[in-house]
Amino acid sequence: MKIQHRTALIFATLTISIVLLVSMVEYYFVNQNTFEDFYKRLEIRAIIAAKTEFEKAAMGTSAYEEIRKLHLETLPNEKEYIIPVDPTTNQPGSNPLKVNDNFFKEAISTGKARYRDNSTFYLGHLYGDDTRKYIVVISAKNEFIDAFLYNFRTTIIISIISTSLVSLLIGLWFSNIVMKPIRSVTQKMQDISASQLHLRLPTPEIGRDEIANLAKTFNNMLDRLESAFETQKNFISNASHELNTPLTTIIGESEYALSKPRNMDEYAGSLHVILSEAERLRKITGSLLHLAQTGYNGKNQEFKQLRIDEVLFIVKENVDNIIPENNVYINLTLIPEDQTKLLVKGNQQLLELALANIVLNACKYSRNQPVQITLAASHQKVILIIEDHGIGIPKNEIAYIYEPFFRASNTGSFNGYGIGLPLSRNIIRMHNGELEVTSQENVGTKIKITLPLYVL
Repeated sequence: MKIQHRTALIFATLTISIVLLVSMVEYYFVNQNTFEDFYKRLEIRAIIAAKTEFEKAAMGTSAYEEIRKLHLETLPNEKEYIIPVDPTTNQPGSNPLKVNDNFFKEAISTGKARYRDNSTFYLGHLYGDDTRKYIVVISAKNEFIDAFLYNFRTTIIISIISTSLVSLLIGLWFSNIVMKPIRSVTQKMQDISASQLHLRLPTPEIGRDEIANLAKTFNNMLDRLESAFETQKNFISNASHELNTPLTTIIGESEYALSKPRNMDEYAGSLHVILSEAERLRKITGSLLHLAQTGYNGKNQEFKQLRIDEVLFIVKENVDNIIPENNVYINLTLIPEDQTKLLVKGNQQLLELALANIVLNACKYSRNQPVQITLAASHQKVILIIEDHGIGIPKNEIAYIYEPFFRASNTGSFNGYGIGLPLSRNIIRMHNGELEVTSQENVGTKIKITLPLYVL
Protein backbone atom coordinates (compact mmCIF):
# COMPACT_ATOMS: atom_id res chain seq x y z
CA MET A 1 0.00 0.00 0.00
CA LYS A 2 1.30 3.44 -0.90
CA ILE A 3 2.13 5.87 1.88
CA GLN A 4 -0.46 8.29 0.49
CA HIS A 5 -3.27 5.73 0.77
CA ARG A 6 -2.00 4.54 4.14
CA THR A 7 -1.98 8.12 5.44
CA ALA A 8 -5.53 8.69 4.20
CA LEU A 9 -6.69 5.44 5.78
CA ILE A 10 -5.06 6.26 9.13
CA PHE A 11 -6.59 9.75 9.08
CA ALA A 12 -10.05 8.35 8.29
CA THR A 13 -9.72 5.65 10.95
CA LEU A 14 -8.72 8.14 13.63
CA THR A 15 -11.55 10.51 12.68
CA ILE A 16 -14.15 7.73 12.66
CA SER A 17 -12.86 6.39 15.98
CA ILE A 18 -13.17 9.82 17.60
CA VAL A 19 -16.67 10.38 16.18
CA LEU A 20 -17.73 6.88 17.25
CA LEU A 21 -16.40 7.37 20.79
CA VAL A 22 -18.10 10.76 21.15
CA SER A 23 -21.36 9.32 19.77
CA MET A 24 -21.28 6.41 22.23
CA VAL A 25 -20.72 8.78 25.16
CA GLU A 26 -23.54 11.03 23.94
CA TYR A 27 -25.86 8.07 23.48
CA TYR A 28 -25.15 6.83 26.99
CA PHE A 29 -25.89 10.18 28.66
CA VAL A 30 -28.93 10.85 26.46
CA ASN A 31 -30.27 7.40 27.35
CA GLN A 32 -29.73 8.04 31.08
CA ASN A 33 -31.30 11.50 30.92
CA THR A 34 -34.30 10.14 29.03
CA PHE A 35 -34.96 7.53 31.72
CA GLU A 36 -34.57 10.17 34.41
CA ASP A 37 -37.01 12.47 32.64
CA PHE A 38 -39.62 9.74 32.33
CA TYR A 39 -39.30 8.88 36.03
CA LYS A 40 -39.81 12.59 36.82
CA ARG A 41 -43.04 12.52 34.81
CA LEU A 42 -44.25 9.50 36.73
CA GLU A 43 -43.31 11.11 40.04
CA ILE A 44 -45.37 14.21 39.29
CA ARG A 45 -48.36 12.03 38.41
CA ALA A 46 -47.92 10.00 41.59
CA ILE A 47 -47.92 13.13 43.74
CA ILE A 48 -51.01 14.53 42.01
CA ALA A 49 -52.78 11.18 42.24
CA ALA A 50 -52.08 11.01 45.97
CA LYS A 51 -53.38 14.50 46.59
CA THR A 52 -56.42 13.80 44.43
CA GLU A 53 -57.22 10.70 46.44
CA PHE A 54 -56.55 11.91 49.96
CA GLU A 55 -57.15 15.67 49.87
CA LYS A 56 -60.56 15.77 48.18
CA ALA A 57 -62.17 17.70 50.97
CA ALA A 58 -59.54 20.43 50.98
CA MET A 59 -59.64 21.30 47.30
CA GLY A 60 -62.07 19.03 45.55
CA THR A 61 -61.58 16.22 43.15
CA SER A 62 -62.63 18.25 40.13
CA ALA A 63 -59.80 20.76 40.71
CA TYR A 64 -57.12 18.06 40.69
CA GLU A 65 -58.64 16.43 37.64
CA GLU A 66 -58.62 19.78 35.87
CA ILE A 67 -54.92 20.20 36.66
CA ARG A 68 -54.16 16.77 35.26
CA LYS A 69 -56.03 17.46 32.04
CA LEU A 70 -54.47 20.90 31.50
CA HIS A 71 -50.84 20.14 32.37
CA LEU A 72 -50.29 16.39 32.15
CA GLU A 73 -50.72 14.38 28.98
CA THR A 74 -51.82 10.79 29.31
CA LEU A 75 -48.95 8.37 28.97
CA PRO A 76 -49.21 5.09 27.02
CA ASN A 77 -50.70 2.31 29.20
CA GLU A 78 -50.74 4.67 32.18
CA LYS A 79 -52.09 3.00 35.31
CA GLU A 80 -52.55 4.11 38.90
CA TYR A 81 -52.45 1.99 42.04
CA ILE A 82 -53.16 2.93 45.68
CA ILE A 83 -51.67 0.29 47.99
CA PRO A 84 -52.25 0.67 51.76
CA VAL A 85 -49.46 -0.01 54.21
CA ASP A 86 -50.18 -2.11 57.32
CA PRO A 87 -49.24 0.13 60.29
CA THR A 88 -48.38 -2.82 62.52
CA THR A 89 -46.06 -4.66 60.15
CA ASN A 90 -45.10 -1.65 58.04
CA GLN A 91 -45.62 -3.83 54.96
CA PRO A 92 -47.94 -3.35 51.94
CA GLY A 93 -51.30 -5.03 52.44
CA SER A 94 -51.30 -6.57 48.98
CA ASN A 95 -49.15 -6.69 45.84
CA PRO A 96 -51.26 -6.41 42.71
CA LEU A 97 -48.19 -5.53 40.57
CA LYS A 98 -45.58 -7.72 38.91
CA VAL A 99 -42.75 -6.13 40.84
CA ASN A 100 -40.51 -7.58 43.51
CA ASP A 101 -40.87 -6.82 47.21
CA ASN A 102 -37.74 -4.69 47.25
CA PHE A 103 -39.66 -2.07 45.31
CA PHE A 104 -42.14 -1.63 48.19
CA LYS A 105 -39.45 -1.85 50.88
CA GLU A 106 -37.52 0.95 49.18
CA ALA A 107 -40.68 3.07 48.85
CA ILE A 108 -41.53 2.63 52.54
CA SER A 109 -37.96 3.28 53.78
CA THR A 110 -37.00 6.18 51.48
CA GLY A 111 -40.40 7.50 50.42
CA LYS A 112 -39.78 6.78 46.72
CA ALA A 113 -38.94 3.74 44.58
CA ARG A 114 -38.26 3.03 40.91
CA TYR A 115 -38.57 -0.12 38.84
CA ARG A 116 -38.41 -0.94 35.14
CA ASP A 117 -39.70 -4.02 33.33
CA ASN A 118 -38.44 -3.71 29.71
CA SER A 119 -40.25 -0.60 28.42
CA THR A 120 -42.76 -0.38 31.34
CA PHE A 121 -41.70 1.94 34.15
CA TYR A 122 -42.99 1.96 37.72
CA LEU A 123 -42.68 4.74 40.29
CA GLY A 124 -43.81 4.35 43.88
CA HIS A 125 -44.53 7.34 46.14
CA LEU A 126 -45.19 6.99 49.90
CA TYR A 127 -48.02 9.23 51.12
CA GLY A 128 -49.69 9.63 54.53
CA ASP A 129 -48.93 10.29 58.18
CA ASP A 130 -48.25 8.30 61.34
CA THR A 131 -51.80 6.87 61.46
CA ARG A 132 -52.15 5.86 57.85
CA LYS A 133 -49.73 5.32 54.94
CA TYR A 134 -50.26 4.49 51.30
CA ILE A 135 -47.99 3.69 48.40
CA VAL A 136 -49.13 5.42 45.24
CA VAL A 137 -47.76 3.55 42.20
CA ILE A 138 -47.87 4.99 38.68
CA SER A 139 -46.89 2.75 35.78
CA ALA A 140 -46.65 3.56 32.07
CA LYS A 141 -45.00 2.37 28.93
CA ASN A 142 -42.19 4.60 27.69
CA GLU A 143 -42.81 4.59 23.97
CA PHE A 144 -41.30 8.05 23.73
CA ILE A 145 -37.89 6.72 24.76
CA ASP A 146 -37.94 3.95 22.16
CA ALA A 147 -38.87 6.33 19.36
CA PHE A 148 -36.43 9.00 20.51
CA LEU A 149 -33.52 6.59 20.92
CA TYR A 150 -34.30 4.96 17.59
CA ASN A 151 -34.15 8.34 15.85
CA PHE A 152 -31.01 9.22 17.79
CA ARG A 153 -29.31 5.94 16.82
CA THR A 154 -30.28 6.48 13.18
CA THR A 155 -28.81 9.97 13.29
CA ILE A 156 -25.58 8.65 14.82
CA ILE A 157 -25.25 5.89 12.19
CA ILE A 158 -25.86 8.34 9.34
CA SER A 159 -23.35 10.75 10.88
CA ILE A 160 -20.70 8.03 11.21
CA ILE A 161 -21.18 6.86 7.61
CA SER A 162 -21.08 10.45 6.33
CA THR A 163 -18.04 11.21 8.47
CA SER A 164 -16.29 8.09 7.16
CA LEU A 165 -16.76 9.10 3.54
CA VAL A 166 -15.86 12.74 4.15
CA SER A 167 -12.81 11.92 6.27
CA LEU A 168 -11.57 9.42 3.67
CA LEU A 169 -11.92 12.01 0.89
CA ILE A 170 -10.26 14.68 3.03
CA GLY A 171 -7.51 12.21 3.96
CA LEU A 172 -6.83 11.43 0.29
CA TRP A 173 -6.78 15.13 -0.55
CA PHE A 174 -4.57 15.96 2.42
CA SER A 175 -2.13 13.08 1.81
CA ASN A 176 -1.96 14.01 -1.87
CA ILE A 177 -0.85 17.52 -0.92
CA VAL A 178 1.65 16.20 1.64
CA MET A 179 3.11 13.58 -0.71
CA LYS A 180 3.29 15.86 -3.75
CA PRO A 181 6.81 17.18 -2.92
CA ILE A 182 8.01 13.63 -2.27
CA ARG A 183 6.65 12.46 -5.65
CA SER A 184 8.39 15.38 -7.29
CA VAL A 185 11.68 14.47 -5.58
CA THR A 186 11.26 10.80 -6.54
CA GLN A 187 10.58 11.68 -10.18
CA LYS A 188 13.66 13.87 -10.40
CA MET A 189 15.76 11.24 -8.61
CA GLN A 190 14.78 8.71 -11.29
CA ASP A 191 16.19 11.04 -13.94
CA ILE A 192 19.62 11.00 -12.28
CA SER A 193 21.94 8.19 -13.34
CA ALA A 194 25.67 7.48 -13.28
CA SER A 195 26.07 9.47 -16.48
CA GLN A 196 24.06 12.43 -15.14
CA LEU A 197 25.53 12.95 -11.71
CA HIS A 198 25.77 16.67 -12.41
CA LEU A 199 21.99 17.00 -12.01
CA ARG A 200 20.66 18.21 -8.66
CA LEU A 201 17.29 18.35 -6.93
CA PRO A 202 15.74 21.81 -6.69
CA THR A 203 15.81 23.15 -3.14
CA PRO A 204 13.83 26.17 -1.97
CA GLU A 205 15.88 29.16 -0.97
CA ILE A 206 13.83 29.41 2.21
CA GLY A 207 12.86 25.98 3.43
CA ARG A 208 13.49 24.13 6.64
CA ASP A 209 10.94 21.34 6.36
CA GLU A 210 11.75 17.65 6.03
CA ILE A 211 11.40 17.66 2.22
CA ALA A 212 13.91 20.48 1.87
CA ASN A 213 16.31 18.66 4.21
CA LEU A 214 15.82 15.46 2.18
CA ALA A 215 16.63 17.27 -1.06
CA LYS A 216 19.71 18.91 0.47
CA THR A 217 20.90 15.59 1.88
CA PHE A 218 20.42 13.89 -1.48
CA ASN A 219 22.30 16.70 -3.24
CA ASN A 220 25.15 16.35 -0.76
CA MET A 221 25.23 12.63 -1.47
CA LEU A 222 25.32 13.38 -5.21
CA ASP A 223 28.23 15.75 -4.61
CA ARG A 224 30.14 12.97 -2.86
CA LEU A 225 29.23 10.41 -5.53
CA GLU A 226 30.24 12.76 -8.34
CA SER A 227 33.51 13.44 -6.56
CA ALA A 228 34.05 9.70 -5.99
CA PHE A 229 33.30 8.89 -9.65
CA GLU A 230 35.59 11.64 -10.79
CA THR A 231 38.31 10.41 -8.44
CA GLN A 232 37.86 6.88 -9.74
CA LYS A 233 38.16 8.07 -13.34
CA ASN A 234 41.31 9.99 -12.50
CA PHE A 235 42.68 7.01 -10.58
CA ILE A 236 42.10 4.63 -13.49
CA SER A 237 43.55 7.11 -15.95
CA ASN A 238 46.62 7.82 -13.81
CA ALA A 239 47.11 4.18 -12.83
CA SER A 240 47.00 3.02 -16.43
CA HIS A 241 49.46 5.77 -17.36
CA GLU A 242 51.85 4.96 -14.50
CA LEU A 243 51.71 1.24 -15.28
CA ASN A 244 51.98 1.65 -19.04
CA THR A 245 55.08 3.85 -18.87
CA PRO A 246 57.47 1.20 -17.41
CA LEU A 247 55.78 -1.56 -19.44
CA THR A 248 56.31 0.41 -22.65
CA THR A 249 59.96 0.97 -21.74
CA ILE A 250 60.45 -2.72 -20.92
CA ILE A 251 58.84 -3.82 -24.19
CA GLY A 252 60.79 -1.24 -26.18
CA GLU A 253 64.14 -2.26 -24.68
CA SER A 254 63.34 -5.93 -25.20
CA GLU A 255 62.48 -5.35 -28.86
CA TYR A 256 65.60 -3.23 -29.26
CA ALA A 257 67.83 -5.95 -27.77
CA LEU A 258 66.23 -8.68 -29.88
CA SER A 259 66.08 -6.76 -33.13
CA LYS A 260 69.65 -7.88 -34.09
CA PRO A 261 72.73 -9.44 -32.50
CA ARG A 262 74.49 -7.08 -30.12
CA ASN A 263 77.62 -7.08 -28.00
CA MET A 264 77.64 -7.78 -24.27
CA ASP A 265 77.73 -4.12 -23.23
CA GLU A 266 74.62 -3.33 -25.27
CA TYR A 267 72.78 -6.37 -23.84
CA ALA A 268 73.87 -5.37 -20.36
CA GLY A 269 72.63 -1.81 -20.92
CA SER A 270 69.20 -3.06 -22.11
CA LEU A 271 68.94 -5.46 -19.18
CA HIS A 272 69.81 -2.64 -16.79
CA VAL A 273 67.01 -0.47 -18.23
CA ILE A 274 64.57 -3.40 -18.08
CA LEU A 275 65.54 -4.17 -14.46
CA SER A 276 65.15 -0.53 -13.46
CA GLU A 277 61.72 -0.23 -15.06
CA ALA A 278 60.63 -3.61 -13.64
CA GLU A 279 61.64 -2.42 -10.17
CA ARG A 280 59.64 0.76 -10.71
CA LEU A 281 56.67 -1.32 -11.84
CA ARG A 282 57.02 -3.53 -8.76
CA LYS A 283 56.94 -0.50 -6.47
CA ILE A 284 53.87 0.92 -8.20
CA THR A 285 51.94 -2.37 -8.04
CA GLY A 286 53.02 -2.88 -4.42
CA SER A 287 51.74 0.57 -3.51
CA LEU A 288 48.48 -0.07 -5.35
CA LEU A 289 48.09 -3.37 -3.53
CA HIS A 290 48.57 -1.69 -0.16
CA LEU A 291 46.12 1.04 -1.17
CA ALA A 292 43.51 -1.54 -2.18
CA GLN A 293 43.97 -3.50 1.03
CA THR A 294 43.23 -0.44 3.12
CA GLY A 295 39.80 -0.24 1.54
CA TYR A 296 38.45 -3.08 3.66
CA ASN A 297 38.22 -1.05 6.88
CA GLY A 298 40.68 -3.33 8.60
CA LYS A 299 38.29 -6.31 8.72
CA ASN A 300 41.00 -8.68 7.48
CA GLN A 301 43.80 -7.14 9.53
CA GLU A 302 44.98 -8.24 12.96
CA PHE A 303 44.82 -5.45 15.53
CA LYS A 304 46.54 -5.64 18.90
CA GLN A 305 47.90 -3.43 21.67
CA LEU A 306 50.88 -1.32 20.56
CA ARG A 307 53.12 1.31 22.13
CA ILE A 308 53.26 4.22 19.71
CA ASP A 309 56.75 5.30 20.86
CA GLU A 310 58.14 1.86 20.00
CA VAL A 311 56.52 2.06 16.57
CA LEU A 312 58.18 5.47 16.05
CA PHE A 313 61.62 4.14 16.90
CA ILE A 314 61.18 1.27 14.42
CA VAL A 315 60.13 3.79 11.74
CA LYS A 316 63.20 5.91 12.52
CA GLU A 317 65.42 2.83 12.15
CA ASN A 318 63.83 1.98 8.78
CA VAL A 319 64.31 5.54 7.55
CA ASP A 320 67.98 5.43 8.64
CA ASN A 321 68.47 2.29 6.54
CA ILE A 322 66.87 3.86 3.45
CA ILE A 323 68.31 7.39 3.83
CA PRO A 324 71.41 7.20 6.04
CA GLU A 325 72.04 10.94 5.73
CA ASN A 326 68.56 11.95 7.05
CA ASN A 327 68.08 14.55 9.78
CA VAL A 328 65.03 13.02 11.45
CA TYR A 329 64.78 13.31 15.24
CA ILE A 330 62.02 12.41 17.68
CA ASN A 331 60.92 15.03 20.22
CA LEU A 332 59.85 13.35 23.48
CA THR A 333 59.55 16.48 25.66
CA LEU A 334 55.74 16.20 25.67
CA ILE A 335 55.60 12.47 26.31
CA PRO A 336 53.12 11.68 29.13
CA GLU A 337 54.30 10.22 32.43
CA ASP A 338 51.43 7.73 32.36
CA GLN A 339 52.70 5.02 30.00
CA THR A 340 49.15 3.78 29.30
CA LYS A 341 48.59 6.99 27.33
CA LEU A 342 51.06 5.70 24.74
CA LEU A 343 49.02 2.57 24.00
CA VAL A 344 46.99 2.26 20.80
CA LYS A 345 45.13 -0.59 19.15
CA GLY A 346 46.36 -1.30 15.65
CA ASN A 347 48.28 -3.30 13.09
CA GLN A 348 52.02 -2.67 13.57
CA GLN A 349 53.07 -3.27 9.94
CA LEU A 350 50.40 -0.92 8.58
CA LEU A 351 51.17 1.83 11.09
CA GLU A 352 54.87 1.54 10.34
CA LEU A 353 54.10 1.79 6.60
CA ALA A 354 51.89 4.88 7.07
CA LEU A 355 54.38 6.72 9.29
CA ALA A 356 57.38 5.72 7.16
CA ASN A 357 55.68 7.08 4.00
CA ILE A 358 55.09 10.43 5.70
CA VAL A 359 58.60 10.69 7.19
CA LEU A 360 60.29 9.63 3.94
CA ASN A 361 58.25 12.24 2.02
CA ALA A 362 59.33 14.86 4.58
CA CYS A 363 62.98 13.91 4.05
CA LYS A 364 62.66 13.79 0.27
CA TYR A 365 60.81 17.07 -0.27
CA SER A 366 62.98 18.95 2.23
CA ARG A 367 66.22 17.58 0.69
CA ASN A 368 67.19 16.03 4.02
CA GLN A 369 66.73 19.17 6.07
CA PRO A 370 65.74 18.62 9.72
CA VAL A 371 62.48 16.73 10.22
CA GLN A 372 60.94 16.74 13.69
CA ILE A 373 58.52 14.11 15.01
CA THR A 374 56.75 15.27 18.19
CA LEU A 375 54.91 12.75 20.36
CA ALA A 376 52.21 13.86 22.82
CA ALA A 377 48.96 12.55 24.31
CA SER A 378 45.64 13.79 25.69
CA HIS A 379 43.11 11.98 27.87
CA GLN A 380 41.64 10.18 24.87
CA LYS A 381 44.15 10.37 22.00
CA VAL A 382 47.78 9.96 21.02
CA ILE A 383 49.09 12.88 18.95
CA LEU A 384 51.93 12.78 16.40
CA ILE A 385 53.18 15.90 14.62
CA ILE A 386 55.66 15.56 11.74
CA GLU A 387 57.19 18.85 10.54
CA ASP A 388 59.64 19.59 7.76
CA HIS A 389 61.11 22.70 6.13
CA GLY A 390 60.78 21.62 2.52
CA ILE A 391 59.16 22.88 -0.64
CA GLY A 392 55.64 22.80 0.80
CA ILE A 393 52.40 22.44 -1.17
CA PRO A 394 50.80 25.23 -3.22
CA LYS A 395 47.69 26.57 -1.48
CA ASN A 396 45.36 25.90 -4.43
CA GLU A 397 46.47 22.25 -4.60
CA ILE A 398 45.95 21.24 -0.95
CA ALA A 399 42.45 19.93 -1.74
CA TYR A 400 43.81 17.28 -4.13
CA ILE A 401 46.65 15.78 -2.08
CA TYR A 402 44.62 12.70 -1.09
CA GLU A 403 43.82 11.69 -4.66
CA PRO A 404 45.95 8.70 -5.78
CA PHE A 405 48.69 9.63 -8.28
CA PHE A 406 48.22 13.36 -7.68
CA ARG A 407 51.51 15.22 -7.41
CA ALA A 408 51.88 18.90 -6.68
CA SER A 409 53.08 21.16 -9.44
CA ASN A 410 56.37 21.90 -7.64
CA THR A 411 57.44 18.22 -7.32
CA GLY A 412 58.65 17.71 -10.90
CA SER A 413 62.28 17.27 -9.88
CA PHE A 414 61.43 14.59 -7.28
CA ASN A 415 60.70 10.93 -7.99
CA GLY A 416 57.38 9.60 -6.76
CA TYR A 417 54.00 8.17 -7.70
CA GLY A 418 51.53 10.17 -5.59
CA ILE A 419 50.31 7.13 -3.64
CA GLY A 420 52.09 7.48 -0.29
CA LEU A 421 49.87 10.13 1.36
CA PRO A 422 46.50 8.60 0.27
CA LEU A 423 47.76 5.24 1.50
CA SER A 424 48.85 6.71 4.84
CA ARG A 425 45.49 8.44 5.36
CA ASN A 426 43.60 5.22 4.58
CA ILE A 427 45.67 3.35 7.17
CA ILE A 428 45.11 6.06 9.81
CA ARG A 429 41.37 5.96 9.12
CA MET A 430 41.42 2.16 9.49
CA HIS A 431 42.67 2.83 13.03
CA ASN A 432 39.82 5.33 13.68
CA GLY A 433 42.32 8.16 13.60
CA GLU A 434 42.63 11.44 11.74
CA LEU A 435 45.32 12.92 9.49
CA GLU A 436 45.52 16.68 8.92
CA VAL A 437 47.93 18.46 6.57
CA THR A 438 48.87 22.13 6.75
CA SER A 439 51.46 23.45 4.36
CA GLN A 440 52.91 26.63 2.92
CA GLU A 441 54.86 26.69 -0.30
CA ASN A 442 58.62 27.15 0.16
CA VAL A 443 58.15 27.14 3.97
CA GLY A 444 57.32 23.57 4.90
CA THR A 445 54.64 21.05 5.76
CA LYS A 446 53.14 19.91 9.07
CA ILE A 447 51.18 16.69 9.35
CA LYS A 448 49.16 16.00 12.50
CA ILE A 449 48.05 12.44 13.26
CA THR A 450 45.68 11.54 16.09
CA LEU A 451 44.92 7.97 17.18
CA PRO A 452 42.49 6.84 19.91
CA LEU A 453 44.03 5.43 23.06
CA TYR A 454 43.79 1.72 23.75
CA VAL A 455 41.03 1.01 26.27
CA LEU A 456 42.28 -1.44 28.88
